[in-house]
Amino acid sequence: MTVFDEELQHLKDKLLKMGSLVEDAIKNSVISLVERDNDLAQRVIDNDRLVNTLDVEIDEESIRLIALRQPKAGDLRFITTAMKITTDLERMGDLGVNIAERAIELNQEPILKPYIDIPKMREIAQGMTRDALDAFVRKDRKLAMDVIMRDDEVDDLKHSVLQELAFFMVQDPTTVTRAMKISFVATYLERVADHATNIAEMVIYLTEGKIIRHMVLPPENI
Repeated sequence: MTVFDEELQHLKDKLLKMGSLVEDAIKNSVISLVERDNDLAQRVIDNDRLVNTLDVEIDEESIRLIALRQPKAGDLRFITTAMKITTDLERMGDLGVNIAERAIELNQEPILKPYIDIPKMREIAQGMTRDALDAFVRKDRKLAMDVIMRDDEVDDLKHSVLQELAFFMVQDPTTVTRAMKISFVATYLERVADHATNIAEMVIYLTEGKIIRHMVLPPENI
């Protein structure tokens, strides 16, 4: 293995560490809501600084490699893709913090309803994140496409949550504040899934050199 190969592996390892921290933030923020655990929510908020630190380190390392190694073709795509992925991961970490903050607020009030679809959204969005990063490491186009297709499941669950919350607010105006905060959580999880989709789309770029953002994919590409 050359020195440059070792440097690329080190970059990949840092990105995967950042991804693992983001996955934990997504998971634990929702658990803190469902289990009404303010201490866990606070840990999610506190740990966000680790995600931010890795974001900066990965960008700095990527710029250094581009400047000093002048990578070509696939290696250059790998480094630029890593830089873009960290941007999405950093925003996903912020969304985990947002969920934790809403959890702390909601945990001070009587529970409006059992959380059913929110944990389902979390499970899908977290799985999308994990698989998108796995697709990046393995340069697995098929897995990346599978992540992209799962985004609709999260969108459908969000729509279901918002419909149910609207019913609560119409029936009892005293529930409006709580219902709105829960709707924010659903929106944050939808955005997590959107960022995972962005990462999967970047895997397609990495493997094929093709940018598919904003494209409607024909059935044969699904």
